[in-house]
Amino acid sequence: MVQSALLIQVFFKEVRFKVKAIQEILEKIKDEGVEFIRLQFTDMFGTLKNVAVTAGQLRKILVDKYRIDASVMFGGVNAFEGELILVPDYDTFTILPWRPQQEKVAKFMCDVCYPDGKLFEMSSRTILKKVIDNAAAEGYTFMIRPECEFFIFHLNEDGLPTTLSHERAGIMDVGPADFGENARREMVLLLEKMGFEIESSHHEEAPAQHEIDFKESDTLQAADSIMNFRFAVRSIANRFGLYATFMPKPRSDAAGSGMHLNFSIFKNEKNIMDGENSLGGETAAFINGIMKHSRSLSAYTNPTVNSYKRILYALDQGSRRSTYIRVREGLFEPAIELGFPDSSANPYLALALCISAGLKGIKEGFDGTLPERIPLNDVKTIPLDLREAVSFAEKDPFIAEILGEDFAGVYAESKYREWTDFMKEVSQWEESRYLYKL
Repeated sequence: MVQSALLIQVFFKEVRFKVKAIQEILEKIKDEGVEFIRLQFTDMFGTLKNVAVTAGQLRKILVDKYRIDASVMFGGVNAFEGELILVPDYDTFTILPWRPQQEKVAKFMCDVCYPDGKLFEMSSRTILKKVIDNAAAEGYTFMIRPECEFFIFHLNEDGLPTTLSHERAGIMDVGPADFGENARREMVLLLEKMGFEIESSHHEEAPAQHEIDFKESDTLQAADSIMNFRFAVRSIANRFGLYATFMPKPRSDAAGSGMHLNFSIFKNEKNIMDGENSLGGETAAFINGIMKHSRSLSAYTNPTVNSYKRILYALDQGSRRSTYIRVREGLFEPAIELGFPDSSANPYLALALCISAGLKGIKEGFDGTLPERIPLNDVKTIPLDLREAVSFAEKDPFIAEILGEDFAGVYAESKYREWTDFMKEVSQWEESRYLYKL
């Protein structure tokens, strides 16, 4: 009876919180003159989707929810039949500052649920939430600091993206060599209006390549922020008549774009790296857990055919570009930096799998120590193409354990098809290599 009374009390407390949150959002929409709201969510591959509703329909949407066909979650693959609903996360409400200031546009990030309100287990955001809850039950929490790289290219006369840029700027160069300086500054200012705390921004190594780093946040917020960041950067670049791309390796003659992930790991609210004189203990065990599953993780942290062209380039380039994992201390909270994920990864899946692999490593234990920096070429098991990575992921029971067998199966099938489509294409390289010889 006591337990039932407590459950009822918790239920009504949650209801009161939701009602208050809805009321506050509706008032803000009215005060700010918001006319359109985007209900955004992510499919299994990390592609941002959305439905736009008018402000007049929002009260109904918040109560009755918006229904979507489940196929949109799987890139059109018929992996689940029926309807799902979008449940806005009230903490993610944001007004888009680059949209008109009359008749403003706002957005929510949404959870994808069954019609009865239960979280849909094949949603990548749901998968990450489950990992966060399981880690918390063991006393572990995380702060994630992403470092997102991207290219800014010209559009052609039809408004379509190219890989053309007239600039030749390099790492941390300034204007006038850095042609993208003004666009990058506008991105930073508008991202701050969206609630981002930007720590730094600069030109990256390759011509037309840029990096914007924002402050660390908890795991779910970090994943949401990466999705919001990509959406904002593309939208703001378009205002300058340019195109921003997070494609890992858009040009064969230049460095690729990574999505470095810095993990600060807390056990019972204490950073596990505090007081460690060498890379041993739980820190080394966490890293060792990731390394043990690196082959299968790659199918999700580096999920495209193009991803492995970035890795091959990095392996050929010297120390700075070939970092697999390193430990960072100094200006920031002590953290483990993963250098191998790239900007095409679904951040919900990348974080869920890396955290789970690291915690598995802690649970299994590790007696040795590791160096502060591990180059890519020291990790002999990194796959060098997408087909190989997906094959390793299929054979690793850990992947299905975290993502679910159905999700992992659909993902693998889709990625094998992506590889086959790539292999069917005759490239310009093949033409120049073979056409005149054979």
